[in-house]
Amino acid sequence: MTETFRLADQIRRAFEGSAWHGDSILELLAGVKAKTAAARPIKDAHSIWEILLHIAAWDDAVTRRTGGTGVTLTDEQNFPAVRDTSEAAWSQAIESTKKIHHKLIQAIAAFPDSRLMEQVPGKTQNYHNFYYMFSGIVQHELYHAGQIALLKKTGR
Repeated sequence: MTETFRLADQIRRAFEGSAWHGDSILELLAGVKAKTAAARPIKDAHSIWEILLHIAAWDDAVTRRTGGTGVTLTDEQNFPAVRDTSEAAWSQAIESTKKIHHKLIQAIAAFPDSRLMEQVPGKTQNYHNFYYMFSGIVQHELYHAGQIALLKKTGR
């Protein structure tokens, strides 16, 4: 088994499930309705929906970086605004994020271990190699899973 396969598996588990830490993002989102997803139960905090779009934005950015593109997100891309709060739009946001996440998993699983210490395109810090980025996206997914869990509890 390759290291990139292991990293892809950890990212998948954080998003889809079978993680030892607790509920994954999709497990946390199960049963969440659009109204709850769009709510702001904590003043000045992002909504569950905004966090989901943020996760999708960064999963896509890492996928593109893996393909050799230097990516920097604007503030609007980093936390996209939710303009339509219908159930249909919420379902579409989840499905779109799943597709983006699946592409990320495929890209990392296929990434050669021999390139893990290469510099990420567009990054200038000498520590910002692919291994660092792939490990970081695991941390990113888990961090936001914790936020979603708290927002769900607060929003009840």
